[in-house]
Amino acid sequence: MRYSAWGLLRGALSGQRHWPQAWRDAVPKPRYDVIIVGGGGHGLAAAYYLAKNHGIDKVAVIERGWIGGGNTGRNTTIVRSNYLFPESARLYDFSLQLYESLSQALNFNIMLSQRGLVMLAHSRHDLDAMSRWANAMRMNGIAAELLTRDQVGALAPALDLSPQARLPVLGGFTQRRAGTARHDAVAWGYARAASALGVDIIQNCEVVDFIKQDGRVAGVSTSRGRIGAERVGIAAAGHSSVLAKLAGFRLPVTSYALQAMVSEPIKPVLDTVILSPGTGAYVSQSDKGEIVMGAMLDLFPSYAQRGSFAVKQAIIAATLELFPSFSRLNLMRQWAGIVDVVHDSSPIIGPTPIPNLYINCGWGTGGFKAIPVGGWTLAHVLATQKSHPLAEAFQLERFVTGRLIDEAAASGIAH
Repeated sequence: MRYSAWGLLRGALSGQRHWPQAWRDAVPKPRYDVIIVGGGGHGLAAAYYLAKNHGIDKVAVIERGWIGGGNTGRNTTIVRSNYLFPESARLYDFSLQLYESLSQALNFNIMLSQRGLVMLAHSRHDLDAMSRWANAMRMNGIAAELLTRDQVGALAPALDLSPQARLPVLGGFTQRRAGTARHDAVAWGYARAASALGVDIIQNCEVVDFIKQDGRVAGVSTSRGRIGAERVGIAAAGHSSVLAKLAGFRLPVTSYALQAMVSEPIKPVLDTVILSPGTGAYVSQSDKGEIVMGAMLDLFPSYAQRGSFAVKQAIIAATLELFPSFSRLNLMRQWAGIVDVVHDSSPIIGPTPIPNLYINCGWGTGGFKAIPVGGWTLAHVLATQKSHPLAEAFQLERFVTGRLIDEAAASGIAH
């Protein structure tokens, strides 16, 4: 959608009253082919790909709050595919490939910035582990480069590389295709594109129960009435276990708060993403100039979107050890997302024990980077009732067979 300079000025001066809606704010219909519970990135992407890839446009996305108001708007916007196992590498790199062409596909600028990701090594043990990690990535067909201490310093000059540093930097490795994207733009782009294809996006509509007929899911009961459907998909991140309980089964998922925060904006000083696995800190600079700081999990189950002071204090301390010059900045905002962590730190994508009910969950701290592939694979199973090849290894049944894919080491944050 294009606007003239005068059109933009007129819209701004009128309080945006004359701007067209990016998507239709739909009223629930009595019945759909597919209902997706959750209006975050994964749910919106699944709706878009159902219509785009499979021609199914009688789809409703039901969101308890507002579009992108959950984890999609509460993260550090990092995209990467530096995972260890072949199954994970294929999954996350396909997602990164979709991100690389997403602005063109959606005709909406998601502000993808492939500025690269640098993992820091603070010990000889870290160096050995990163060497194995980089080699695993190469074996999976994903480019990775080991870095010396000086090469790390060239990519991030603001790092403290002095001999007196409490967190010495001995080297690291980088994935240069990694980077960041604008989180709300991803949600808005998928919402607009899905709506244009006929998908109904229904906000402020809470699912309170599942409708069942002969043991099969046949729709949902909501705060705005009953809505029937042939199939239902759940894409509700940290609240997946709550919805599973409503449906009558249990998920191997625990929900935790994952914090992030931003400083006041400053001039450009950091043009890559820095991740320190040894401390749990990850740092980047936004397009607005804010220093974005991510943290480790609050390791007690919680549905609160705030996190604890102890973790906030620890991550600020680690960030300042890495970047002493940031000590003069004012902290502007802090938040937390609710992440759904599975025992093997890998997602669950596919059918549930309840017929006609499918789920996309368990992304832990990696949900944002996986939005395109999460939507792509959930749409595939909802449309065909067969798991996509990329998702075959990530079924619920792996917790019965024991064929787990333990990606805790590559998650970047201890799970």
